[in-house]
Amino acid sequence: MSPPCHTSALLLVFMALAVLGAEQSEERSCDVIGDESSESQMERALLKKLEPLSHMRFNVTVEKGKTENYVYHFRVCREVNSTLHDFGGLVQTDRQNGKTTVIGRINETQVFNGSDWIMLIYKGGDSYGRHCSGEKRRAVIMISCKRGVTASSFSIISEEREKEQECFYLFEMDSSVACPAENSHLSVGSILLITFVSLIAVYIIGGFLYQRLVVGAKGMEQIPHFAFWQDLGNLVADGCDFVCRSKPRNAPAAYRGVGDDQLGEESEERDDHLLPM
Repeated sequence: MSPPCHTSALLLVFMALAVLGAEQSEERSCDVIGDESSESQMERALLKKLEPLSHMRFNVTVEKGKTENYVYHFRVCREVNSTLHDFGGLVQTDRQNGKTTVIGRINETQVFNGSDWIMLIYKGGDSYGRHCSGEKRRAVIMISCKRGVTASSFSIISEEREKEQECFYLFEMDSSVACPAENSHLSVGSILLITFVSLIAVYIIGGFLYQRLVVGAKGMEQIPHFAFWQDLGNLVADGCDFVCRSKPRNAPAAYRGVGDDQLGEESEERDDHLLPM
């Protein structure tokens, strides 16, 4: 084989290995039960909403006496152990003997929500032995709204395995991804206030630049309509004086005091009849 052909063959091998490695390193994500064409817009939106949690791992230990000592491993729409390729999204490990049991798989996912919660269900787990008529296990994870927290308080609530069918493991956790979007609508008053402040800012900045760059004003003269604003105080004072005063400033008093000059001496003729004849 000639050197150019040998080099081309090596390049093809390297490219094939790179593609294979990329495919293996890419983690599987949640696959909603049913055909892809049957997935609703709501389900796609919820899976996208849960995406910030996909890089996190959650564990909880449950110990009941000496017979039950388990660790539950959970990931949101990702495999707990991607090297096994078992689609296990929630896995139980027995701490006594190391046995692992898949509780639910991400390739059989259901998801729906309420006003402040998201319910994630993994079906298709390993089959029960003596319980629940040997049906496959499933995990139900209730994600409740808690603002300011990406994810916390992952715990197991109960395992319902005393029924004949529809048994499940129930888990819960808190996360801000389950919270509804906060309303940011502005009131009419806020919009008018913002508009008014913006117009004032445009007036001051634009007028300043015009006075400085076009007119060539200096100092206080750079303020737009400086003469008007300078006289504004007087105009306001005159307006208040006109509106608020109830009488002219030089109007006479409404009453007159009684002084000595108003008590003139009475005529002597008025007392003449009192004198003896």
